[in-house]
Amino acid sequence: MAFLGALVMLLPVAWTCPAQKADYVMVSCFPNAIIANVPECPYGWEIDQLSLGGVCYSGIHSPGYFRFIIPDLTPKNHSYCGTQSEYMPGKDPKYIFYNSIVSNDTSLTVRNQPVNYTFSCTYRAAYLVNNAVFSQRVATVYVNNGSLGTFRSQLSMNAFTNSKFLYAKDAPYVINTSEIGSEVFIGIEAKGLSNRFKVVINNCWATPSPYSTDRMRWSLVISSCPSDNTVTIFENGKDSRSMFKFNSFRFQRLEKVSTVWLHCEVHVCDGERLVCQPSPCSARSLSSEAEPSGGILSAEFHVKGNGTSNKGHVPGASLSVLLVVLINSCCGLLHELEMK
Repeated sequence: MAFLGALVMLLPVAWTCPAQKADYVMVSCFPNAIIANVPECPYGWEIDQLSLGGVCYSGIHSPGYFRFIIPDLTPKNHSYCGTQSEYMPGKDPKYIFYNSIVSNDTSLTVRNQPVNYTFSCTYRAAYLVNNAVFSQRVATVYVNNGSLGTFRSQLSMNAFTNSKFLYAKDAPYVINTSEIGSEVFIGIEAKGLSNRFKVVINNCWATPSPYSTDRMRWSLVISSCPSDNTVTIFENGKDSRSMFKFNSFRFQRLEKVSTVWLHCEVHVCDGERLVCQPSPCSARSLSSEAEPSGGILSAEFHVKGNGTSNKGHVPGASLSVLLVVLINSCCGLLHELEMK
């Protein structure tokens, strides 16, 4: 009998979701993607029983949540995983994207309360086809219904005048070539959300083109850690605003490039369910291929020569911010070696 008891203990036991009341969905409407998160195991449903639009069982199990991503926002009704889009004409035309996360139990009896998390994202109709993003510079974050109430927030990335982060500069941000090497202060902030939600910067990098996927890039923040000693992170995952600074540079052998793009992958974290602050960077190694877990915000910087007219910009705006540049090919080579 004791042998049989030990044998039973050795048999594999299927892991089941600890059923919990999960009556809300958190949706982030980024210019390039829609990310919907529901608390893990909602009413006992497992991740392979939940689908996006009743079509795609593409959920990702992240700490505390099941995440569903819509990466294709091409404004056409050809539908990505059941996503539908509607064009709203008028003085300020818009696209609205709709979808839902629904439960599907193929067994004979249904033992869990069915769930249907319906959500939508609204965008101004200006769509940059070449960049595969909407032209807006902010993301809208929704926490819909349920025990948390309903919140709506604008998640934005701005350049500030100094380390006090009191005054944001007007876009587009301008820097003169004579100011290369000066400090640029970046803040990413969510306004309107409950205090329990924190902004977390995952990765930041610069490119000479609007494409965040451009192979020519210079990393600034990797896995929530500074890429080198020219980058300082002031706060991250502690509040509704995260801030960092970096020294300006320019891309080597691209003197004619007058615009540089800064891209940051960020996400909003529920501080009452998760530990939002990243672990100390000294306690972990950096990976150049960090797994994306958020959406991307981008900011545009203009580089101007000393003799270039500043017409159309507020006086002094050229002192506002830096741009992304490599100082010499040697530094670029060392950085590539470090990333390998």
